[in-house]
Amino acid sequence: MEAVQIPPPRVEQLLDAAVRYAEERHWDVCPGTWLEPADGTERCSCGVSGCEAPGAHPARTDWAGRATGSGAAARRMWSQQPRASILLPTGRGFDAIDVPESAGFLALARMERMSLPLGPVTRTPDRRLQFFVLPGAAAKADGLVRRAGWDAAAIGLRGIGEGHYIAAPPTRVGGAGAVQWVRGPSPANRWLPEVEELISPLAYACGRTAADARGRLS
Repeated sequence: MEAVQIPPPRVEQLLDAAVRYAEERHWDVCPGTWLEPADGTERCSCGVSGCEAPGAHPARTDWAGRATGSGAAARRMWSQQPRASILLPTGRGFDAIDVPESAGFLALARMERMSLPLGPVTRTPDRRLQFFVLPGAAAKADGLVRRAGWDAAAIGLRGIGEGHYIAAPPTRVGGAGAVQWVRGPSPANRWLPEVEELISPLAYACGRTAADARGRLS
C-alpha cells in the first residue's frame, strides 16, 4: 500500500499556533529546528546525518531560556524563522505522561467513560500519546505506577517534566508526519488534572497492551 503523503504545515499555521499557545493557554513556546529540502527529500536544519527527531528538536543549547509566554515575542520569533518547529517546555505550565498509542487510546476511552478530568492530548508521529497534566507529574510518575503494581519502564510509560519539552501541533517530524491533537486545547480543559487522577487507567492500559504484545510473541 502506498504511504500517505502528509503535506507540510503552512508557515502561517506554525506562527498562528505558537502565538495562540502563548496567548490563550499561557504556555511557554520555543522555536526549534525545521526541515530543509535536500536531494529530493528533507533533512533537519541541524545538519546532523541521522538526526533522531528531524525538524523537531531545540536549535540552540539555550533553548529553555529563549522560551517565551508572550504572544508578541512568539510572533517575532516565528516571523524570523517561519518554518521553525514549536516546542513546549515541560515542567512549567504542564508536564506530560507519554504512553504507547494503542494503550493511550484504550485508556482515553476508559477515562471518558469514567468522566475523569482530562487535559489536552497529543499524538506523535512515532505513535505515542502525550497526556497533559499539572507540573510535578514526571517526578511522581514512576512511584505512582510502582504502587499500582507495574514497572513504568517495562510498560512503556514515562513522565516528561522539568528540563524537557514536547513538540506541539502542527510540527512535522521528518517524513514520519505531524504531531496532532487527539484532544485539543479548549475552555473545557483549561484546568489540568493531577497525575494521580489518571495514572491508574494509564498504567492499566499500558500493562495490558504490553502483556498482549508479549503473548503474541510467545
